[in-house]
Amino acid sequence: MSPANHARHRLPRSPGPSRMATSPSMRLLLLLLVVVLAIAYVVVQFVRPVPPVTASAASISTTMPGAPASLSWPSQGEAAIGVEGTGLLATHGAQTPTPLASVTKLMTAYVVLHDHPLTTTAPGPNITITPADVATYQRDKAGGDSVVAVQSGEQLSERQALEALLIPSGDNIAALLAEWDAGTETAFVAKMNAAAKQLGLTHTHYADASGVLSGTQSTAVSQVRLAMVDMSMPAFRAIVDMAQVTLPIVGLQYNVDALLGKDGIVGVKTGYTTTAGGCFVFAQHTTIGGRPETLVGAIFRQFGTTAQPSAITEVFDATTALITSADHALERATVVRHGQVVGHLDAPWAGSVDLEAARGVTLTGLAGQRVTATVVLPDKLNAPIPAGRDFGTAKVKVGNEQVTVPLVTSSALPSAPMSWRLTNL
Repeated sequence: MSPANHARHRLPRSPGPSRMATSPSMRLLLLLLVVVLAIAYVVVQFVRPVPPVTASAASISTTMPGAPASLSWPSQGEAAIGVEGTGLLATHGAQTPTPLASVTKLMTAYVVLHDHPLTTTAPGPNITITPADVATYQRDKAGGDSVVAVQSGEQLSERQALEALLIPSGDNIAALLAEWDAGTETAFVAKMNAAAKQLGLTHTHYADASGVLSGTQSTAVSQVRLAMVDMSMPAFRAIVDMAQVTLPIVGLQYNVDALLGKDGIVGVKTGYTTTAGGCFVFAQHTTIGGRPETLVGAIFRQFGTTAQPSAITEVFDATTALITSADHALERATVVRHGQVVGHLDAPWAGSVDLEAARGVTLTGLAGQRVTATVVLPDKLNAPIPAGRDFGTAKVKVGNEQVTVPLVTSSALPSAPMSWRLTNL
């Protein structure tokens, strides 16, 4: 066969790759693939979780105005002070349980007034003195206890019995009130311990209603808290501020609180046994930042010295020194302003949103005392979050006083927009 004929019978060549790629069916297939991938990308980006909103607290740490306070604490025992409506401010000593002596009667009075409330001047129901009550009086008197004479058939109103309990500090009256309230002193003491637990008086245990037993113990901190609760009851507050009282049989009785009426002292209760030493829980009217306040404190375990043999005088002297120093050291100041930024919300797709205090916080504390704020936010933060929404709280604290202030968002935090979702893998 000639070369020319050989050429005419050559098989046709297959089209190359470039021709296949440009064929209409292949182009359509590629276009569909691109569209499907684009749709899948959009769907995935739209449904996948976005990064969480994060929260952070602004640094709030300041101090009460004035140079750091130096309180005149007693050289022995333990002590604590606070302000009514504010709470505990400062403590001294180990705060370990110690015998209470007649300070116990703060709880005795609390249980009685809780079960049988009185207004400021109401006498309340009558309590008839029985031969058993007289026998208790005679026994306590023979034992050298603090007593108030009673007579069989005598009637004391509830208020008069509380006056006899708190002013001359009658141990036998504590037993009288316990049996009148609960049937037996044992049952009443169970109520005392239940009340201590309910009020959060840690390291506190009552063994009797009068404090004669050394097993009745508590701390200065717990008794300051109890005194604040007692002083919130008008009848109690009125009684402990009485310098003297006249009772039906025994007649005129004087308050064993020798500081009453001095330096603004308006109560509350003294106590002494050889085991407990001198004890005093006190309340004092004072002025802090131009505002009337009541300082409440406790000093325990004061024992006589060579220079001052009387434990009671020793605890009174320690009280005078402490309240004098506190009067110069207490301050009242606004520590968080309304609208102050105390935290932030952040999301990758938006700017930071401030969390602002919904109201100002004014606290009472010791000069130079540290003020802190802790921001508490929800566990899960999901956008969108509108402007002005209550969002978390700040716990502002000085000493043991803590105020919770709500926080609000200063502006809106939107959901992640589609544009951000599509451009952020």
